[in-house]
Amino acid sequence: LADVMTFKGEVLGITRFGLAKMKESVLMLASFEKTVDHLFDAAIHGRSDHIVGVSECIILGAPVQIGTGAFKLLYKNPEGNTLSRRRQPLMSLDTRERNL
Repeated sequence: LADVMTFKGEVLGITRFGLAKMKESVLMLASFEKTVDHLFDAAIHGRSDHIVGVSECIILGAPVQIGTGAFKLLYKNPEGNTLSRRRQPLMSLDTRERNL
C-alpha cells in the first residue's frame, strides 16, 4: 500500500483526490467515488480505458491478469493430439488493444 501511495514522488492518500492523481483509468476512478461524474467526464472528453487493473476487470466481470490469471491455458484436445486455446472473450483485454 505504501508503494502505491508514494510512487509519484509524493505521499498521496487513498481518497478520490489521491486516486485521481495516481491513475488515468476511467473505470478505476469511477469505482471509488463520484461514479457518474467520472463516467460523464470521460464520455465528454472521449477518454478510453485499457482495462488492465483489478478494479476495471472486476467491473467488466473479466479475469484479472495477475496471479493465477496471468497466463493462458493450453490443453490437449480429447479428439486429437493438437493443442487448443480457450475461446476468446467478446471483449479483448489485451493491453495492446484499446477498448472504447
